[in-house]
Amino acid sequence: MKLLPVLLLAGLISIGSGCHRKDEKDKHTDTPTTGKISIAVDQTYTPVNGAVLPVFHSMYKFAQIQPRYLPEVDAINLLLKDSVRLAITSRPLSAKEMEYFSAKKFFPKVVPVAIDGIAVVVHPDNPDTLYSVETIRKMMMGEISTWQQVNPKSKLGKIKVLFDDPNSSIVRFIVDSITKSGNLGSQLSSLKSNLDVVDYVSKNPDAVGLIGVSWVSNRLDPGSRSFLEKIKVAGISVSHPATAGNSYQPFQAYIATGKYPFTRFVYVILTEPRPGLGTGLTSFLASDKGQRIILKTGILPYTMPERNVHIINE
Repeated sequence: MKLLPVLLLAGLISIGSGCHRKDEKDKHTDTPTTGKISIAVDQTYTPVNGAVLPVFHSMYKFAQIQPRYLPEVDAINLLLKDSVRLAITSRPLSAKEMEYFSAKKFFPKVVPVAIDGIAVVVHPDNPDTLYSVETIRKMMMGEISTWQQVNPKSKLGKIKVLFDDPNSSIVRFIVDSITKSGNLGSQLSSLKSNLDVVDYVSKNPDAVGLIGVSWVSNRLDPGSRSFLEKIKVAGISVSHPATAGNSYQPFQAYIATGKYPFTRFVYVILTEPRPGLGTGLTSFLASDKGQRIILKTGILPYTMPERNVHIINE
């Protein structure tokens, strides 16, 4: 997977100044490092944002960013209503959405900051932990509805597929990237959050859940470690059937090399008419320091931070 350069603070400020609206009613007084704003965050990225904001706030004492964790559809809607001017999502704006902003003389910036994955999780007692993309597709479509169809020796019953919310980015990923169809099986059910999915799967051996990788990828985080004690993260194979030799879990290395198939980009969508606190946060996320924080959360930063090693020949 080729990683491309990201915009730095100077570039964002330059672009932001170019699209500034001369609107006397704009009473926002925040700057890139001071002020108070609310932002919308796809709830899948709660662990990532929760790691970034404390560092940003410690660096900029007069900045207050209040995150609103929402399903992706709701986060985008807040942008369209101008209720927030920054959203962190798993997709860029559509052509229709860009036209909507352009008609209002807004020119959004869309900045990729990370590469995320969708983890498939099962109950610890489920012996089947390797699945091909084709098997997962058939599960989502309802063509595979029992565990015996996955493994004739399985003692489990009907498959119950769980995800976080009907308006979530995970549902969109299932439709756009896994089934590539709007036809989903009746065994799919939504809860309210990734936490709910982990909790349900941990208590129901027949269940399989789809969650954001960041919930289970940071082994230094006590919360992530506790989740890994409750569930198993499945290995996924592009080839069929899935074997131990061709299946990969959503580790950073396998996301980077493309061996893990269920991946997607993480974007910051910024609609500020001038350089404000949202511009500052976007630049921080795209900076070397921000990318290092993302790296520690277990997902893949969009640009790999450099590590310089000084070798002394004696």
